[in-house]
Amino acid sequence: MVTFSFEGKTVLVTGASQGIGLAIAEAFAEAGADLAILAENDLIHAAAAELSKKSERPVSALQCDISDQEQVRKVLEPFERFDIVINNAGYQPATPMTPPSPAVDAEFRKVIDVNVMGTYYVTRETLPRIPRGGRIIMTASIWGRTGAAGYSGYAASKHAVVGFMRSLAMELGRSEITVNAVCPGWVETEGAMWTIRDEAAAGGVSVQSLVDQYLVNQPIAGMMATRDVAPMYLFLASDAAADITGQCFGVDRGSFIG
Repeated sequence: MVTFSFEGKTVLVTGASQGIGLAIAEAFAEAGADLAILAENDLIHAAAAELSKKSERPVSALQCDISDQEQVRKVLEPFERFDIVINNAGYQPATPMTPPSPAVDAEFRKVIDVNVMGTYYVTRETLPRIPRGGRIIMTASIWGRTGAAGYSGYAASKHAVVGFMRSLAMELGRSEITVNAVCPGWVETEGAMWTIRDEAAAGGVSVQSLVDQYLVNQPIAGMMATRDVAPMYLFLASDAAADITGQCFGVDRGSFIG
């Protein structure tokens, strides 16, 4: 098994109170990193306490709405350095185009505010603190490479994250700061299962039948666990990936091949 060491490195992970973000934070903690984890909800404090207990080292819990630039600025102000920034926080509600709905319009706007503007604000505020040779890693999605009926807001936001990543990689290359994206497939997170349960209820079908429908063309069967996605982030943050930038990496059991 390949192992990585991040002793002496300070890592920021957003959206880390649960799901993929928490699994990423756990992986970096196990690899010896100094951690700051951020989320909008107050679960982040319990997550930080548990990570600190397991790793036997301090873990900073940061709570803010990343779509609010001033909140982002204030919560990051005490930090002098981030060697690795993981932009993982995201919001993924359904945004069907028909019938027209003010509620859906509001959800579409929130998706863009969190997934696009929030990613921009975190990157903007941390960039002066990232040293030469640092790493920025975005969590995109397989839907940032394809699309999904009823989820145009989320898909559009993740396509935007991929475009932002590629442009930033070109801009920061001379500083030897690499910028890449991970595009997870179907991972058994609370967010993903909420989406599936909601769609199953609306369609009058079972959750399992809908899961089977989503995964029918996936070469490797089954949904992934959050821990299955984390190793890609460790690799991209490591010295082994020093020559890799501007790339999307699918961790999706073959859901998207192209």
